[in-house]
Amino acid sequence: MSVVAEVPLPLPLVRRGKVREVYAVDASRLLMVASDRLSAFDVIMAEQVPDKGAVLTQISSFWFDTLRAASPHHCISADAEAIVDAVPALRPHRDAIAGRAMLVTRTEPVLFECVVRGYLSGSAWKEYRAHGTLAGEALPPGLRESDRLEPAIFSPATKADVGHDENVSFERVVQGMGPALAAQLKERSLALYSEAQACAAQRGIIIADTKFEFGLDSGGGLLLIDEVLTPDSSRFWPADRYRPGGPQPSFDKQPVRDYLDGLRKAGQWNGEPPPPALPAEVVRATTERYRDIYQRLTGRTLEAR
Repeated sequence: MSVVAEVPLPLPLVRRGKVREVYAVDASRLLMVASDRLSAFDVIMAEQVPDKGAVLTQISSFWFDTLRAASPHHCISADAEAIVDAVPALRPHRDAIAGRAMLVTRTEPVLFECVVRGYLSGSAWKEYRAHGTLAGEALPPGLRESDRLEPAIFSPATKADVGHDENVSFERVVQGMGPALAAQLKERSLALYSEAQACAAQRGIIIADTKFEFGLDSGGGLLLIDEVLTPDSSRFWPADRYRPGGPQPSFDKQPVRDYLDGLRKAGQWNGEPPPPALPAEVVRATTERYRDIYQRLTGRTLEAR
């Protein structure tokens, strides 16, 4: 398995994120390319995780194609041949982008992460344990870590390029985006989560929580954008191992988090760059989890490069 740290292309670079490069194609289209870079605790690791970028792109493409609630969305194509046909300048780079690039419609991103929580975990559990609330709003007493939240909760957050996102109330979204658009964001997010959760349940997977991003197109239409229901944006748990009352095994970069957390607790890393080296077995275990969740959810063999 090869790894891809970045994919330089003959297009103007719009943005280089923790994982993706975004290139300008023209006034109405962008090309998003997912690398195998990995961040943990908001620090980009020196090592890449083989096939990670392919999983992120192809699992997003699967959900765009599968979920009725995903439409309208920004994905034009994730097929390499269709992309190079649409953007001839990319023809010499077809193999470099195959499986990890997506041609998308340009939008103006909405300035909130649209998080849906079906189970009490992560930052939501930390706040609840301390205050009995989520984004300052009271939850029922007596909940345990990883308990199911019924119904699922729309739990928006501010976007942060550096550091952690901040959970905010729905009222904050109303104030920032207006009541009509805020209501639309909430409705679409909950519909997406409900449909995806039902789909995943048939494959033995619990979607504990996930975050969606939306953008406004040139006509003001609301499109689902960016990655969708991937191991980087969601907590996927095996249903047959679900035991509320503590943390759950997950299909994501948990091996990396666990290793780094051990170093932090031992005083061997302060959580700041530069990151420590990751052992080969930790990288291998992370790749296996990404590939596993892709194949479980989609029933497909990963198109890796």
